[in-house]
Amino acid sequence: MSDTATRETWERVADWGRRLRRPESSARRSLLLILKSALAATVSWFISYELMNATSPAFAPFSAVLMVQVTVYQSVVQSLRYVGAVAAGVAVQAVLGLSAGPDLVTFALVALVALVISRWRVLGAQGSQVATAAFFAFATYTGASDNVDQVKELGQIVLLVLIGSAVGVAVNVLIAPPLRYRSAEWGIRALAQEIHDLLDTMAPELGEGAPDADTTQGWRDRADRTDTLIAQSREGLRTARESLRLNPRPWARRRRGTLTFQAYDRTMEALVRMISQVTAITRSLDQQHQDEEGNGPGPDYAPFLGAYADFLSSVVGFTEILATLDEDHLRDQAGRLDEAAGSLERCRGEVVRATEERGLSLTDPTEPYGVLVVEATRLSEECRYTADVLGNSAGNPSG
Repeated sequence: MSDTATRETWERVADWGRRLRRPESSARRSLLLILKSALAATVSWFISYELMNATSPAFAPFSAVLMVQVTVYQSVVQSLRYVGAVAAGVAVQAVLGLSAGPDLVTFALVALVALVISRWRVLGAQGSQVATAAFFAFATYTGASDNVDQVKELGQIVLLVLIGSAVGVAVNVLIAPPLRYRSAEWGIRALAQEIHDLLDTMAPELGEGAPDADTTQGWRDRADRTDTLIAQSREGLRTARESLRLNPRPWARRRRGTLTFQAYDRTMEALVRMISQVTAITRSLDQQHQDEEGNGPGPDYAPFLGAYADFLSSVVGFTEILATLDEDHLRDQAGRLDEAAGSLERCRGEVVRATEERGLSLTDPTEPYGVLVVEATRLSEECRYTADVLGNSAGNPSG
């Protein structure tokens, strides 16, 4: 290996080590999850194989690994559903197997009934385990010598699953129970950064005049590709809220009384609406190149876009603050957001003034001005709303 390759390898190792030292880094969370899962599996295997000498000891470690979930709440909920699904599958096999015998017709009936039960919504994502447990139970049942052994083996499957699930939940609760409250901030940051980056690209182009068709089409395509990011951000907020439930950490208990996810929820939904408004703006700008029979916008279009570019630049400044949202500095950031919202509203006023001074039609559907002014108003309102929500949450409401 060359000196350059060796140096790059050590640099990657050093970077991974730095990420491990950050409490909320994904590398640290992944490593911790692996270690906890390995510990849960090992303890479960020791109990099932060494202490119980079970016929199918793998059921316990398999169940334990499944229960080391992202949050304590999910570990508890999913363990209950998982045990219920396995018990249902084993019960189906016990009833049908003991009454009809281990033949092909019985297996078909077991499969049919188990798959019907797996659709029960109460079991959620663990519904598929009903059929899995029934099939494993059928295989175990056919290998038993008499009815007593058959019942014993089926009961042992349920016991092993209970042991594995209990070990998995215990490991997740007692050893660094996961706390993901920062996921809410990350979701807001991601949405704000997406709006910031797109508008930061658009504003300079609009300031220079009407953009060409390829440029507006690129903006429109980019704005339309935000569904995945929105879904991920909402999932992060859900995980953040959920990670405090049943969490035994003293810090988490204090957090439940001080952190308001309602403000973050409202902020995130405001950002989702802002993305829709930015999408409408890009669609309106691109639409000017779609009408092949028209003559396009008049000579006032470029001056209007200059004022509009200033407005979008003010939105860029607002979202730049949101893209670094940090609860530890929320009071200061809320004050800056309030100032940015005020500046943004003044820029929107300049857009309206430009349309009035030039006599631009806001009602003509063939002209872009009406849509652009309406969406600018909506963006301004959402920014003001966001500043007020975070300001109230930080304890410094705007005047």
